[in-house]
Amino acid sequence: MNLAKRTKRVREEALRLGFDACGFAKAGRLETEERRLEEWLNQGRHGSMSWMENHFDKRVDPTKLVPGSKSVVSVIGSYFHPDHERQQQQVGQPKIAKYAQGRDYHKVYKKKLKKLFAFTEELLGGLNGRVFVDSAPVLDKAWAVRGGLGWIGKNSNLLNRDTGSFCFIGEMIIDAEFLYSTQVTDHCGSCTRCIDACPTNAIHEPYRVDGSKCISYHTIELKERIPEEYRDRLGEWMYGCDICQDVCPWNRDAGYTQMEDLYPRDKILDHDINFWKELDNEQYDALFEGSAMRRAKFEKYKDNVAAVAENLNR
Repeated sequence: MNLAKRTKRVREEALRLGFDACGFAKAGRLETEERRLEEWLNQGRHGSMSWMENHFDKRVDPTKLVPGSKSVVSVIGSYFHPDHERQQQQVGQPKIAKYAQGRDYHKVYKKKLKKLFAFTEELLGGLNGRVFVDSAPVLDKAWAVRGGLGWIGKNSNLLNRDTGSFCFIGEMIIDAEFLYSTQVTDHCGSCTRCIDACPTNAIHEPYRVDGSKCISYHTIELKERIPEEYRDRLGEWMYGCDICQDVCPWNRDAGYTQMEDLYPRDKILDHDINFWKELDNEQYDALFEGSAMRRAKFEKYKDNVAAVAENLNR
């Protein structure tokens, strides 16, 4: 089977599984991204996320993470849903980032990628490699760009002309070769809406984000109490933040997800601050079972709610 045909078959299977696009890139060291990552870490832009410093060589070179690998096959899929448009207009209620309102994407994507891997293995008569969903030192956005799935926007998110930035990324790093994709050009132009809208100035210059200032960092990754200087800037964001994506013109007509597991769960929508303040640990675990929100432990959640309550009562 020639490279063009195998590439076409794998892409078709990825789309059948519910992904919106599939791209192919030759595995190798990401030299440009390596320099940028090293600079970002040296400047302390990762805050307390010390795990970002680990496995640096594997992070910038998939052939060290998966010995013998020849290709990185990237997939993206929207998590955007019609209900998100309604929620986006709401004021006076605590907000949860759109990506965390459905089932944990790690589980949804990993299951589908394993099916794609099995299909590819059968198609080629054998295959070695691994699948990843934001679960190992892989620069997934860089590989999605190399696979022709979009460009990196000024807010550092992957942007695709059809799905916007409301999409998840996964990849197979495998020892098979394909017909590699052509990268797309940057379509942000002179727009600075994401930079202008960020309440913490986390996007300190185009294409550069200080993770330690981001609302998502303060409501998810930061283990300590949210510093006073950032508490009022959270606004209504109880978990994560979508501000820089909500204002992006490329998300105006973002395509809806094809995966029902990623639909927003009714049980976590449209609650006022009193509901969230009264939630106990057991109720929290039950409400967010199988959700990406479980990344924030209960004590972290309580501090987030307290900060949002302060903001809503001003």
